[in-house]
Amino acid sequence: MTTQHPFDKALEIHHSDIRVGHFTGMTSPDYWNMVGPFGGTTAALALQAVLKHPDLLGAPIALTVNYAAALEAGAFDIQATAVRTNRSTQHWTVQITQAGASGAPNMTTTATVVTAVRRETWGENDLPMPEVPKPGAVDRITIGPSGVAWVRQYEMRPISGGIPAQWDGSGHHSESRLWLRDAQPRALDFPSLAAMSDLFYPRVWLRRAKPVPAGTVSITTYFHANAAQLAEVGTGYLLGSATGQQFSNGFFDQAAQLWSESGVLLATSNQIVYYKE
Repeated sequence: MTTQHPFDKALEIHHSDIRVGHFTGMTSPDYWNMVGPFGGTTAALALQAVLKHPDLLGAPIALTVNYAAALEAGAFDIQATAVRTNRSTQHWTVQITQAGASGAPNMTTTATVVTAVRRETWGENDLPMPEVPKPGAVDRITIGPSGVAWVRQYEMRPISGGIPAQWDGSGHHSESRLWLRDAQPRALDFPSLAAMSDLFYPRVWLRRAKPVPAGTVSITTYFHANAAQLAEVGTGYLLGSATGQQFSNGFFDQAAQLWSESGVLLATSNQIVYYKE
């Protein structure tokens, strides 16, 4: 019997008989963060609900996830609704809820997804992959933060901008670059690409060299690759790069990019993050 990959287990949702597009699932301890699931897994779940919907048109091109509250350990519900279908694009809303103490649903996550039928056109990449050492020339992280299970699910090889060795306030930039992939080999697909787009630790930690409390409020991921290009990556490495842009009044935004080893830009993301002084 083939063992189910931890990520596939975390994304296991089931159709409900209540209404079309309604699914149920359980949080995964394998992808637990400090106060709830790894945000990338939650984003992947929102996308998974759309990909499993019987009315799906095309493949994802954009995903925005808003984290209203942390999911608690246990059961949750997802509702995916196609609010508009055009000839080549489809627009979705997604809501993730959990039962509260009174039994009434508590909203934890809202999301929008755009899917599309891609067509053959002219194309060019104005954001080429930076020149970096090959994955085999870069050491792998072997120890992660205590109590943060999801880090162990990824193989990460930092090239630059690793977590500061000393929290002394001496940070002067916010850019990180690293090779990454699933620790247990798994072929890349849209949900895993969505999760990896949120893999970078908060940029404020690097910029300030100070471990202040921080958490993603909203993240948008744009998918530039098609299914065939993801299949070409297979279980290979992705090169990830992330940079903070503006830190102000308790929030900062960071931009990230993910390339294949062959230099194909697969996805870009932007997120707004809350932090405390």
